[in-house]
Amino acid sequence: MIITGKKFSKPDLSRVINGDTEIKKEETAPTKVRLDHLLVQQYPDYNRSSLQKFTKAGYVKADGKTVKKPNALVAPDTKIKLTVPETSIKNVAPPVIYEDENVIVLDKPAGLLSMAKGEYCPEPTLEDYGLLVHRLDRDTSGVVILAKNPETQSMLRKQFQDRKTHKTYYAIVEGRPKHDEAVIDLPIARNLKHPTTFQVDQNGKPAQTYYRVLTSNDKYSLLELKPKTGRTHQLRVHLKHLGTPIVGDVVYGSEKYRQLQNSDREDKHNLTPKPRIRLFLHAGSLEITIPGDPTNQRKVFESPIPGEFTDFFKPKGN
Repeated sequence: MIITGKKFSKPDLSRVINGDTEIKKEETAPTKVRLDHLLVQQYPDYNRSSLQKFTKAGYVKADGKTVKKPNALVAPDTKIKLTVPETSIKNVAPPVIYEDENVIVLDKPAGLLSMAKGEYCPEPTLEDYGLLVHRLDRDTSGVVILAKNPETQSMLRKQFQDRKTHKTYYAIVEGRPKHDEAVIDLPIARNLKHPTTFQVDQNGKPAQTYYRVLTSNDKYSLLELKPKTGRTHQLRVHLKHLGTPIVGDVVYGSEKYRQLQNSDREDKHNLTPKPRIRLFLHAGSLEITIPGDPTNQRKVFESPIPGEFTDFFKPKGN
């Protein structure tokens, strides 16, 4: 008896099974990669975070076209071009008040950062001139001391931590405090609703600020300020609480200045520094002991009150 099966319906597959031929592999499109991954490979001098910022700011082109999404998928052979933005702030060294083999004391201009933000910083900072001991807010001007070696840095920082330094500031505030001279003794804590800012809080850390009114008119007052403690934003927070915020304060000042901060946030991807309104707070003097000084005497470094402060009180027409 002859047994016959059904005719195989897929002759091509039958030949593969019998080993007479091989399966042809289908051609697949090249796997795409994320743009920021490709950037990291081609520009190893920058980390991924910096390259993502450059991309969002419009400084990256893929095959000649600007791409602003770091996670955009592109072909592995895509031609990538990164144009690093140039700073619009000239790297001009601040005036030197004092210098020896261990320290340098500078007269910091308003607008100069104390330290770099992130790995890439398109503008000069105080760290370009020495090791940071203490910091002044970007928009605060005046006396700042830097160390030239780690040993001096540690010794100077300890003086700040132990409150053995004495600092005097000057500020232009809106209005006039109720008392011409007083000590503000109000604790300060971080504002949890806005974690980069601080506020007066009974559960905060102790903070004391002495102030004295030097001159005043119908709109503004010039104050001398001597902080007894060194809390972050202490002077700005205390003066806001008194109802006399510092002129030009985009965080703690009046509404017209806070609106400027909001415009900065809207333009957060613009990495090129732009002119800023100055905060009318000036570090006028610093008293400190310099390591290595054979006399071991206290030194006082001073920076005069800027002329733009006194302009507030000149008679109209001058």
